[in-house]
Amino acid sequence: MYPILLHIETSTNVCSVALSENGTSLFTKSNADGMNHAALLSVFIAEALEVMKKGNKKLDAVAVSSGPGSYTGLRIGVSTAKGLCFGYDIPLISVSTLEVLTAEALKTSKMDENALFCPMIDARRMEVYTAFYNTKGEIKREISADIITSDSYAELLVGQPIYFFGNGAEKCKTTLTHPNAHYIDHLVPLAENMIPFAEKAFAESRFEDVAYFEPFYLKEFHTTMPKK
Repeated sequence: MYPILLHIETSTNVCSVALSENGTSLFTKSNADGMNHAALLSVFIAEALEVMKKGNKKLDAVAVSSGPGSYTGLRIGVSTAKGLCFGYDIPLISVSTLEVLTAEALKTSKMDENALFCPMIDARRMEVYTAFYNTKGEIKREISADIITSDSYAELLVGQPIYFFGNGAEKCKTTLTHPNAHYIDHLVPLAENMIPFAEKAFAESRFEDVAYFEPFYLKEFHTTMPKK
């Protein structure tokens, strides 16, 4: 029997739900109209669970985006996921929003093997939640909240191309204009893209404590302006 997993992504303005079995999506639904997660999430989940019931399947775990991202969005997603886990007596899996975005960016086209990938989640003004990954999807600089200026990541940009993407990258296009700065448009975190990460976590029994798990709000911001 392959595990049936429910996936919840609410870290940005996109509300997204997916249902999967053995790495294959059985249901997916998303809405990017804005922060209406409280109203939409329960509807999407009900539709996903109806698909599960019609197939005489049983839910094995819930995967939720762990952030970083919107405080309100993450809180709604995590509290809903916890409620389902308690109700069904099943484990909780957390998936990094930035890792999911990076995996999608790596699929877009063939990149320079020395390139770095920088997912950006919009915070406020010129601030973003971000990290750096290599072409293997391995993290090279830990998750942080950065204030973007024309000098940001200057030392890194001299050495290799960097691909910026996510809803925080759009506002950086006119600020980060180094020749090695490239932008991948229209990438948003979606529940269906959580599937391989959640499946791997389930296979390895990497579960969160349902009672005490908290998402990565990343509320503290750097006071210095990063250059690398």
